[in-house]
Amino acid sequence: MAIMKVIEVMANSSKSWEDAAKQAVKHASKTVKNIKSAYINEQSMVVKDNDVSEFRVNVKISFTVND
Repeated sequence: MAIMKVIEVMANSSKSWEDAAKQAVKHASKTVKNIKSAYINEQSMVVKDNDVSEFRVNVKISFTVND
């Protein structure tokens, strides 16, 4: 039986929510191994001068824990 662990990561991007999510997984993978899935928990954005300047995501990342 596999044991899974979940961490919560926040990330941002000037491009898109999708890019922010990819950055979250990319950054987490530097220290977390065996990542199996990511769930976008929240999305938000920063607006400056009536234009979107930053996309933000709160991501739950699931990974397996070795025995």
